[in-house]
Amino acid sequence: MFLQNKQTETLIKILDVETLFNPMHQEVSGRSQAGEEEQPPTDYPKEQLRFPSGESLPRCWWDVDYKASLSS
Repeated sequence: MFLQNKQTETLIKILDVETLFNPMHQEVSGRSQAGEEEQPPTDYPKEQLRFPSGESLPRCWWDVDYKASLSS
């Protein structure tokens, strides 16, 4: 799966999709796709990532208390 870094607008290849979906993890491991050579894995804060279309990540992927905020 590829996401985009909001600051640099480079694509990030997500290495562990399970971590991406888990709101208990605030960072996800990925490889920047800027350049021809494969970059070393780096941890990216989920708040810096979005879909390449420009959409934000679903709240349930990064907010542990997303269900509590829906009921208030």
